[in-house]
Amino acid sequence: MYVTLTDFINEWQKEAELTQQVLEGLTDQSLEQKVYPEGRSLGRIAWHITTGIPDYLAHFGLEIEQVKNSETVPSSAKEIAETFKHLSQKASKALQEQWTDETLKQVQNAFGRQETNAQILMGFIKHLVHHRGQMTVLIRQAGLKPFGVYGPPKEDWIKLGVENSPL
Repeated sequence: MYVTLTDFINEWQKEAELTQQVLEGLTDQSLEQKVYPEGRSLGRIAWHITTGIPDYLAHFGLEIEQVKNSETVPSSAKEIAETFKHLSQKASKALQEQWTDETLKQVQNAFGRQETNAQILMGFIKHLVHHRGQMTVLIRQAGLKPFGVYGPPKEDWIKLGVENSPL
């Protein structure tokens, strides 16, 4: 749990950077990849976590720049990655300017549950990580090498001389 706003900002910046690297590995063609025909595409999930940054924070009272035409997924992987980078930085700035360590203790209704703002921010990180995990599966299915978020993908283990990951 976050005790200080700095605790959250530090974790957010690390997780946003990992997500940025995943997004930068996407291609325009890969954005169409789906697990099943009716499922969300890789592009839709990438755009969801991108536009979700200001949507989520605004829902809990922060003033932050919203994405115009957020319903329409761009066909450019580069545009999604650039927008994510911009918005993740804006999120840090908005929180630093508008909330304090004391704000983290305040309780709000979070999707039907009473949670502190610290818990809400933890949910924000978990949401990002959840969808990033979905994206890495779709990246592999699209024939691309995924970025090693918390450890190397199989190709990098092989380069290290390890045929099967020890983990």
